[in-house]
Amino acid sequence: MKNLFAVLILLSIIGCEKRHSVQKTVRTNSTKTSAPVVIRQTETEFEQLMKTHKPETAKVLEDLLNGSEGKPETSISVENKSACNMVLTVSGPNFFKKIPIPSGKIGSTMVPKNQKYNLSGMVCKAVYQNTKFVSTSYSITITN
Repeated sequence: MKNLFAVLILLSIIGCEKRHSVQKTVRTNSTKTSAPVVIRQTETEFEQLMKTHKPETAKVLEDLLNGSEGKPETSISVENKSACNMVLTVSGPNFFKKIPIPSGKIGSTMVPKNQKYNLSGMVCKAVYQNTKFVSTSYSITITN
């Protein structure tokens, strides 16, 4: 029952956060077949990561419920509301992680506090990129 309550709180917190739309990029020198190739590459990477990825759900929920005051880490959560699976890359000083996020699901990780992180990934045929200074828990929603 506590797990269900924690998940509901996580979903409600994510619903209150800033929502990001993904911008489709225009490439002048690309061929017509490059989009399906990129989507296939993303799907292949997603499937490989799903085999080895270990979610940090308990740590993220503890951070969201209890806060991260006095702790060296905080959480980044991403809700993927697009129609496609995605691989989110989180990189910063001395930190690099790829997180597979299925369509309609939430992916998250713990990161060291008070640092700037680059968040990037392919969502369907679009590129998502964002840079964020993270000092407390950070949640975003990605849509088509």
